[in-house]
Amino acid sequence: MWLKPEEILLKNAFKLWVTEKGNDYFVLQRRRGYGEGGGGLTGLLVGTLDTMLDSTSKVAPFRILHQTPDSQVYWSIACGGTKEEISQHWEWLEKNIMRTLSVFDSSDDITSFVQGKIRGLIAEEGKVSCVQEDDPEKFREALLRFEKWFDLPQKEKLVTYYSCSYWRGRVPCQGWLYLSTNFLSFYSYLLGSEVKLVISWNEIWRLEKTSNVILTESIHVLANGEDHFFSMFLHLNETFLIMEQLADYSIKRLFDKETFQEEPSLSDPLQITKRGLETHARNEQFRAFFRLPKEENLLEVYESFLWVPFSHFNTLGKICLSESYLCFASQDGSQCHVIIPMREVIGVEKPDRSSRALIVCVRGKRALRFSEVRDFERLANAIRRRCGMTASPQHSASTEVALMVGQKDSSKAVSTEALMTVFHPQDTENLDPKMLKEKMKEQSWNIHFSEYGRGTSMFCTKKTRDLIVRGIPEALRGELWMLFSGAVNDMATNPGYYSELVDQSLGTSTLATDEIERDLHRSLPEHPAFQSDTGISALRRVLTAYAYRNPKIGYCQAMNILTSVLLLYAKEEEAFWLLVAVCERMLPDYFNRRIIGALVDQAVFEELIRMHLTQLTEHMTDLTFFSSVSLSWFLTLFISVLPIESAVNVVDCFFYDGIKAILQLGLAVLDYNMEGLISSHDDAEAVTILNKFFDNVTNKDSPLPQTVQQNSVGNNDKASSISKVDVSDLIKEAYEKYGDMKSEEVESMRKRNKLYVIQTLEDTTKQNVLRVVSQEVKFSASQLDELYILFKRQHFLSCYWTMNSPVLLHHDPSLAYLEQYQLGFHQFSLLFSLLEPWSLCSGKDTLFLWAFRLLDENQDGLVNFKEFCCALDILYSGTFTSKLTFLFKLHQPPECQKTHCAFCFTPTGRGKVDLQAYLKQWQDEILKKEESIKDLPRINQAQFIQFSKTLYNLFHSDPEEESLYRAVARVTSLLLRMEEVGRRLQEPTSPQKSSTSPIQAALEGALPDGEASSTPESSSDTPSTPITQEAGSIPQEVEWSFAFEQILASLLNEPVLVRFFERPVDIQARLDHAKCAQLKAKTNE
Repeated sequence: MWLKPEEILLKNAFKLWVTEKGNDYFVLQRRRGYGEGGGGLTGLLVGTLDTMLDSTSKVAPFRILHQTPDSQVYWSIACGGTKEEISQHWEWLEKNIMRTLSVFDSSDDITSFVQGKIRGLIAEEGKVSCVQEDDPEKFREALLRFEKWFDLPQKEKLVTYYSCSYWRGRVPCQGWLYLSTNFLSFYSYLLGSEVKLVISWNEIWRLEKTSNVILTESIHVLANGEDHFFSMFLHLNETFLIMEQLADYSIKRLFDKETFQEEPSLSDPLQITKRGLETHARNEQFRAFFRLPKEENLLEVYESFLWVPFSHFNTLGKICLSESYLCFASQDGSQCHVIIPMREVIGVEKPDRSSRALIVCVRGKRALRFSEVRDFERLANAIRRRCGMTASPQHSASTEVALMVGQKDSSKAVSTEALMTVFHPQDTENLDPKMLKEKMKEQSWNIHFSEYGRGTSMFCTKKTRDLIVRGIPEALRGELWMLFSGAVNDMATNPGYYSELVDQSLGTSTLATDEIERDLHRSLPEHPAFQSDTGISALRRVLTAYAYRNPKIGYCQAMNILTSVLLLYAKEEEAFWLLVAVCERMLPDYFNRRIIGALVDQAVFEELIRMHLTQLTEHMTDLTFFSSVSLSWFLTLFISVLPIESAVNVVDCFFYDGIKAILQLGLAVLDYNMEGLISSHDDAEAVTILNKFFDNVTNKDSPLPQTVQQNSVGNNDKASSISKVDVSDLIKEAYEKYGDMKSEEVESMRKRNKLYVIQTLEDTTKQNVLRVVSQEVKFSASQLDELYILFKRQHFLSCYWTMNSPVLLHHDPSLAYLEQYQLGFHQFSLLFSLLEPWSLCSGKDTLFLWAFRLLDENQDGLVNFKEFCCALDILYSGTFTSKLTFLFKLHQPPECQKTHCAFCFTPTGRGKVDLQAYLKQWQDEILKKEESIKDLPRINQAQFIQFSKTLYNLFHSDPEEESLYRAVARVTSLLLRMEEVGRRLQEPTSPQKSSTSPIQAALEGALPDGEASSTPESSSDTPSTPITQEAGSIPQEVEWSFAFEQILASLLNEPVLVRFFERPVDIQARLDHAKCAQLKAKTNE
């Protein structure tokens, strides 16, 4: 069968394959152990290995590789189970492909053409076989095995499964890998040895494809400090992509609190499917490549040729159709793509049925000709249908009117001109060399527009990138930024939106607006535009409107610097939409409290340094220095380190190529300063070298006057001795040396490093929490670490199977470390029941409720890790007095007669961070004095009865159970007699009548069956003096209470009780038990 082309690094890895046929472009190989000769000992081993594998994991014995004469890289394009099957594929290639390949000039074009053809064949086969692809019966059997082997909650949704080998040291264990919504699970049973592995996706640090001497290709998973390797997949890339998507889904849902409301296939974790994940990944890739709004989804794909005007050639590629856009991207190395909004399409024609062509007519008297479209009539109908809904002339006119109406009311408030045109209007009569150069640039772009179009449907080719590398002219910068970023489409489809936001947001007072006001005058303070109220007011409106639009981000430092530059070259509303494009599409997760996106790209940058600058990595093994020094490069797109006239050229490249342009330039900067960095003695010297370099980066073609340019004033003397570097030359060098980097590779590296970055931040949080808590408890460092893992996992267990968990909704990484992970009452009771040191026989739910209320000091319905650990520390390592004090406090108000079902705890969260409240809480903790038992309030009748019942419940299944019951009975009887005597002394003249105290009767009723006869009244070693009460008195009216000191003194007289409470607890055993039973506890919920 035909295979999706995959790169093969080793043609004859370990001599497992024998070449049978070959030519300049293709190789047919047979696996040793099959066919004639068998291949000797190697063939015997290979054949044995393939026989042992499951049918879904066997390697096909025949394959075809694609190659080019001047390349050492091979691509697998077909495989077969028999010689006849593979021979048919070979004959088809010779008959249909070989003659065509001689037309191409370069090997890259040949490879692109072959890959496109093979993918087309696979797509055709897929239309026939897609119905038979999913076997419900096999999946049902796999689901039953999954539920039986791993005993996970029934809610857990199995997504897919694969046969593979799991490596324990150097020994492979053949088994099954199950991928579910929240867990990666593996099971193997071979020769009496069972291997079972369950890993939560949110605990994974690294997920990557690797290869080594033993394993040519495998999947490496790092979780909880352990490395796991899986290999021998039939479709390793497919497996890895599904794993990557599940890990990414878990991270977004649990850490980023993304709800996927616009993607029904992912909105419910109980309904996740493999197809849904693949569709989500495909849509994300589609939107990222064409810079489309997040509402767009890829609906249909067609392979075709597009006629590129003035270049006079057809480029092979794919047409991608979404709800509102028709996009095309080449696949033959021409780097051509075009985006056509349906609102711009005015007609579709089918001129030549024989060539299966269609012509799409767009506004501006332009047309695009597609040919060799396999299902061109269906595509034409789909375009017509969408044009009828979104691109009628009436709709276009109404859009323009809506835009004007939306700006009408606030025209006085919203600036309609770019600040650069206001503060630096171009002098058309100025004919100095720089202005002439600027005019020549504009003329080059005008020629490009005449050839390739202008506006949203412009062709983007290699020539476009070449013009951008030279620098966009000042007059065109705002227009092209809007086009390349996709912001032009956001603005066109949301007329009047910005004006409404401005009206709604101005005058609001939040933490974000306070920070914005503080940073307004720090934004390009040297530029005249921001020395006036015009620029400051525009900056305030854009930042405040965005904070109002996206409260999840609000405002973050560096947004002011970026927005300032956007306002220089774009109108105010355009600057707003450019900011939206940057924050929400091009630099995801950059502008939040933890700047995760920037940290991820720094990790990618480190990886690229190791790949491309080996000389530097040999000298500086620790690359964290580059992470710290480059943070501002990524957050501000080099605006904070380069003069403004040079930085805008970098921004030009960023809007066209995305983060790839920043990574390339970062590598070029380090490469340029390689010698100085290698010879530097410390980090400070290296920073000085880079700062001097940035001070001397100039833009010799910039037409801006000196009042606008930001020259290095303080270092002019030193700078004169250092050679100047033109920013255009620097960018050109970056593209020449590192431009072969693909955007798909960068995105893959981003996903791989995001797991590690997030887990590193989580580990930092954990270390800070443990450092604080360790000062309050007696747990060892390892025990505290295990407790934290259990606590955090319990937090996530409440989030795994629902999208609306209150605990998840109130998880806020911007809060103090101790407040980031908290448990609601139900999760607290589940974990506390696994860890508490006693075996409660009854009433434990009520007791856990009181414990939760006692620990929840701020009454927000949530308990943090410190509060949880302090309670366990008392129960595990506390003295007799401290344990008794804890139990005594549990029975204090609120009244404990109510059942636990009557209470419903709903976490209220903390909403907006109240700094004053945190300061007050911190002050209270400092002034808090050590509690004395004398300060404890007395307990009344009902509370004392319940306290006695609790003591009875603690002794269930204890070896000294009967002695403990007797001891408690003696203590309670003694206390009641003391109270009775006290009341008799107060009223000595009252008549008396012998009877049983109602309190005593209640206590006897609390005893387990068979223990009532063991009370002191019937025992021979206790005086049988009856307990009396006043004649005619009503027991309910008699109010009495006990102090903690009385109870403590009485219990200290019973050695068996003292021994029970001071008995050491095997903490490690309790922790191990909790780790094994935690998921099962959730199952039985």
